[in-house]
Amino acid sequence: QLQLVESGGGLVQPGGSLRLSCAFSGFSLDYTAIGWFRQAPGKGREGVSCFSSGGSTTDYADSVKGRFTISRDNAKNTVYLQMNSLKPEDTAAYYCAATTSLAHYFCSFSPKEYAYWGQGTQVTVSS
Repeated sequence: QLQLVESGGGLVQPGGSLRLSCAFSGFSLDYTAIGWFRQAPGKGREGVSCFSSGGSTTDYADSVKGRFTISRDNAKNTVYLQMNSLKPEDTAAYYCAATTSLAHYFCSFSPKEYAYWGQGTQVTVSS
């Protein structure tokens, strides 16, 4: 059974950094695209970063380009989201998601494309 568990959220001051982790089981990254999403109160779920199955393609939302980095460790079955220069507007619940339905070189920021979701981890950026 495919499972994802996020961790690493917390309270951080503006300009600070956090690294989110998404531990997964039940699938191989060679055949699965991964996305990081976030949802602030009263707003829809927003795609933040993703990589395609096999990792050949990565993408970032304009709002996080240059500040966030997605990475993976196959040996640890973990995907990471390194978040630097955090801003108050980055405050949200962050989710990782997985899908096996996208073509090999594609990833997506559409939540509808992802069938499997973690429970989320809260990130709060505030002084």
